[in-house]
Amino acid sequence: MKDKIALITGATSGIGEATAKLFANHGIHLILCGRREERLEKLKQELSSKVKVHTLKFDIRNKEHVFEAIKSIPSAFKKIDILINNAGNAHGLSPIDKGEISDWEAMIDINVKGLLYVSKAIVPTMVGQKSGHIINIGSTAGKEVYPNGNVYCASKHAVDAINQGMRIDLHAHGIRVGAINPGLVETEFSQVRFKGDTEKADAVYKGFSPLKPEDIADIIYFTVSRPAHVNIADLIVMPSDQATSTIVNKNN
Repeated sequence: MKDKIALITGATSGIGEATAKLFANHGIHLILCGRREERLEKLKQELSSKVKVHTLKFDIRNKEHVFEAIKSIPSAFKKIDILINNAGNAHGLSPIDKGEISDWEAMIDINVKGLLYVSKAIVPTMVGQKSGHIINIGSTAGKEVYPNGNVYCASKHAVDAINQGMRIDLHAHGIRVGAINPGLVETEFSQVRFKGDTEKADAVYKGFSPLKPEDIADIIYFTVSRPAHVNIADLIVMPSDQATSTIVNKNN
């Protein structure tokens, strides 16, 4: 894996940040993407002693900015070997009749359209080089639907379908495609979902042992480091205390 180049979206926190740090420890050069420039620069400073790091600041929802940013990648980073489509979010937790349209649009724009924009900007290069590995970060919400999850679940079901479609369309070009679908991971995710309501966000992870971003990073690295004839196409991972999106043992 040493000296390969990986592009990671949503690299400024959570799973993306943990994956960047683990990749750097294994000598994988990095293109780190996110909206928060200060965090990107801090991560670049931290990891530049180990690998080459290039940062791209853009909002994944903005199609023009996505294509401009990826087009601007220096020649030393142009051969992208690994794409981690990690950026995603949840906004609100309301029944369908009370959901806010702005929340629906944000989830579809980021989780679905943003993933497609980034992939469209990078995949043709992978097709041309007849190699590449794409990991789409989905969710258990893409495998089931739970109360008040409606549009978020729909967006992650879309990621599941896109992942399958990518794998079918790209396997003939030597490109491996797979999805990692986590359950409850303790990140800033719930802070975003509950719009800064710390009490609600913290309650999500109380009473049991949730997954950590580093747990998912380990799985992502394992997946991309398999021999060329091995493709981990679709993987679900949950904390031991979780059985489904709504069944969690919180007696600890």
